[in-house]
Amino acid sequence: MSRFTLPIIDKHSPFQNEFEPVIHDLITHVRSAAPKSVHSIYLYGSVARREAIVGRSNLDVTLITSAPLTNKEQTLINTVKIRFQSKYPQITGVTFNIGEAADALQLESIFSWGFWLRHCCVCIYGDDLSERFGDFEPSWEIAKNMNMDIEEWLGVYIKKISTSQDMAVQVEQQKNIAKKLLRSCYSLVMHRDKGWYDHPVLCARKFLEYYPEKQTEIERVVLLLKGRKVPKRSVLALLNEFGDWVVAEFNKIERKIG
Repeated sequence: MSRFTLPIIDKHSPFQNEFEPVIHDLITHVRSAAPKSVHSIYLYGSVARREAIVGRSNLDVTLITSAPLTNKEQTLINTVKIRFQSKYPQITGVTFNIGEAADALQLESIFSWGFWLRHCCVCIYGDDLSERFGDFEPSWEIAKNMNMDIEEWLGVYIKKISTSQDMAVQVEQQKNIAKKLLRSCYSLVMHRDKGWYDHPVLCARKFLEYYPEKQTEIERVVLLLKGRKVPKRSVLALLNEFGDWVVAEFNKIERKIG
């Protein structure tokens, strides 16, 4: 085995006690919402890693389907998100990442779905597709498949923040795009650093080892991540200027490595 093989999340140790009932209820509700379409259910993020903080962590879910969800099934899945946010105060909400099994198993998906299921997820129901893949090593292919969509994310969140009239909503939007931006920063150096980090602050620290001149920008993005109330004009300036640099750096590395 290569000494640079990426770690896999522990599949066997129990989840944190506070989140066990949420997970069991999630399985029941998702299976009920789409009984004919559910292939397998996975957790990712802090709950999957057993690092969640009560009242501050999201329940992040990857749902793999055997067929596209119908409109009715999609509506019921959205209802699950609404119910859980009010029913379980230990989580801040539920996020679904949805894909089809046939797509996940295609050869061209190996650096996206293959890596994601193998190294970022824990199966909690159904046929565990992560077992179909071997362990991955850090590479530019993985990095760009995970975060080269940062340009689209920036466009969406710049628009959301620019039109937001509620500071509490703006703060949540800032936190979401800050997570993505910091993870994208690490993707720029993953192939050199030979590792993989999901926690955005760790991503920021490792990124600065290679781009120390971006210290100020990273500190400002971390402030957004921490929920600091920042004037909208300053937030948009940071996302436009530093975001443009990150996108340009992705494109530069892609041209160099391919």
